[in-house]
Amino acid sequence: MKVDVLLGLQWGDEGKGKIVDVITPKYDIIARFQGGPNAGHTLEFDGTKVVLNTIPSGIFRPHAMNIIGNGVVIDPVTLQREITNLLKLGVPVKDRLYISRKAHLIMPTHPILDAAYEKAKGDSKIGSTLKGIGPTYADKIGRSGLRVGNLGGSSFQAAYNNIREKHLQTLRLLDYTDPELAEKEQRWLDAVAFLSDYHTCDSELVINQALKAGKRVLAEGAQGTLLDIDFGSYPFVTSSNTITAGACTGLGLAPQTIGEVFGIFKAYCTRVGSGPFPTELHGEAGEELRKLGHEFGATTGRPRRCGWIDLPALKYAIMLNGATQLIMMKSDVLSGFEEIGVCTHYQTAEGLTDVLPFDLAEAKPVIEMVPGWQQDLTGMTSIEQLPVELHNYIAFLEKHLEVPIKVVSVGPDRTQTLYR
Repeated sequence: MKVDVLLGLQWGDEGKGKIVDVITPKYDIIARFQGGPNAGHTLEFDGTKVVLNTIPSGIFRPHAMNIIGNGVVIDPVTLQREITNLLKLGVPVKDRLYISRKAHLIMPTHPILDAAYEKAKGDSKIGSTLKGIGPTYADKIGRSGLRVGNLGGSSFQAAYNNIREKHLQTLRLLDYTDPELAEKEQRWLDAVAFLSDYHTCDSELVINQALKAGKRVLAEGAQGTLLDIDFGSYPFVTSSNTITAGACTGLGLAPQTIGEVFGIFKAYCTRVGSGPFPTELHGEAGEELRKLGHEFGATTGRPRRCGWIDLPALKYAIMLNGATQLIMMKSDVLSGFEEIGVCTHYQTAEGLTDVLPFDLAEAKPVIEMVPGWQQDLTGMTSIEQLPVELHNYIAFLEKHLEVPIKVVSVGPDRTQTLYR
């Protein structure tokens, strides 16, 4: 069997959580492979709305094993809160959730370091979610991190104290203190004790053995391709590999095990935080997109920057991921626009191009306006009901992207998903 991968092709917030929930019935295992509680995967069904930060989006399906892979960084406090909220909804989390022993832990001092680094950058700040993601990955790469498998071991306390002291030394150099550190540490230790009742595993072995047994596996990405640490709009990126290759390192998969790659994108474009955004709309149209799309971060609550769809960036993301089929989200948000903008090329110092330049900040979008549609899509139940202008918009995108758009989302609920 192969592992299918589902990931975002833009700057995150594409709607990955909804689609994972929708297609989970086809899979035996759902596995998160990177990122951490900076993710906010929103699921809506049966009048319920849930935001997941760390737990895979298949957790509501009774048959599915949900794995937090080794490439994820875990905040025990956030994970405890997620589990507690799910338990209130009657979800038997303990029966469905497994945590990799090799996943790294976000310590109480990591978010404090995150805030100190952002403050030190001043006007050049990245726009971090301040969840401690970057400092945790830095410790991982620096070979001084703490992993799930260390919890409860004889060397845990000494390792914790050593890392803590290193962090405090850095904070002293940055002249940054947090008077709530002791309280945060106690909550962290309480959360660690809470999580000790949950399953841990060598997730790479579990997944590869499941593939040999003919099980179907879906790898769930977080953030988006344009935030990838290597290929995103650096330095305004996240701290992990958000692309298909990240599924290999984040779950322990050989490249030849990758099957379908579902690339998710919005019918327009959004971005949270700092960094270049060629198609950003600063006027009334951008405000309208934000209002209609409820474009505020699921994790941070920050307003998202909004703009027209960017085809050069999408083509780049499709290439990097080997996307085999596309899923277009939030097409309902564009209802009511007389015309919709599509960025087909960039104007750069070297001339006109449809290739992502090294410095995206210098790219000026070339926008082509196409007819919009006025109909409310949210009650439509088949692809045939969609207005002709939307069919034309999809055909226009497919011509440029050269990959089929197989799914069109017309609302946040799992039922508002149409197949082509």
